[in-house]
Amino acid sequence: MTSNRPVPDQSDPALDADAFTTFERAGWERQAPTYDDVIGRVTSRLVGPLLDAAGVQPGSRILDLATGPGYAAAAAAGLGAAVVGVDAAPAMVELARRLHPTVEFRVAQAEALPFEDDAFDAVVGNFVVSHLSRPERAVSELVRVLHGGGRVALTTWDQADRMRLLGVFLDAFAEVGATPPPDIPAGPAFFQFADDEKFASLLAGCGLSGVEVTTVAFDHRVESGAQLWQGMLGGTVRTSAFFLGQPQQTREKIRVAFDGLVLDYRRGEWYEVPISVKLASGVKSG
Repeated sequence: MTSNRPVPDQSDPALDADAFTTFERAGWERQAPTYDDVIGRVTSRLVGPLLDAAGVQPGSRILDLATGPGYAAAAAAGLGAAVVGVDAAPAMVELARRLHPTVEFRVAQAEALPFEDDAFDAVVGNFVVSHLSRPERAVSELVRVLHGGGRVALTTWDQADRMRLLGVFLDAFAEVGATPPPDIPAGPAFFQFADDEKFASLLAGCGLSGVEVTTVAFDHRVESGAQLWQGMLGGTVRTSAFFLGQPQQTREKIRVAFDGLVLDYRRGEWYEVPISVKLASGVKSG
């Protein structure tokens, strides 16, 4: 089942951008301790391709937007770059500082970065654009702080029928007819930048040239369906809030549906879950 999913790909023309931003920031504050259980182990696999697309090299000045636990920032520092990682959630920044004490991390908002113009040689953002209420404004900020000739590289999830880590959950929600809880603020369409043209237009519309969008696909192994279930609830914001906001009976039905759907990915003693990601990059002129 790949259509009529109730979450997280619904958006509202009357989107309250500030309310959604507050909701996301609070969600990542809660999820910081458990993010690495499953989701972080997937997102960290994109760090290498992301840094390659950004042209990170020794001596480069690098900004890692929405750094989370600091995966990309630490990897860039390991290449000899001078790195600053920023995140809107203080708990994520505290975690990143604890894990990578030699790297600089700050609390900062994507739409109002505390840096001068032309401060960085490259900017990366691993899985941030689907969580931004004003993605055009945020990417424009990335371009502002980027030096002429520098590169921006961003990742986002592919559509749920190809990115089954999330897709299995969404199919379970749809199977039982779950609807969005009223206390979750309407957000931007979660999968909008899974479309290559829209992702490219986001970067080009903010002043980047030579924009390229590629697909990175692989299978990710988990030990059990239960591990995937707990990891998703502990490593997502909109999806976990959607589930937890359901009546108890609906939550029980969702779990039953999930347990049946995830069996499609059982491979002996393991589960191999297909992952697909979009990676976009571009260059600032000048």
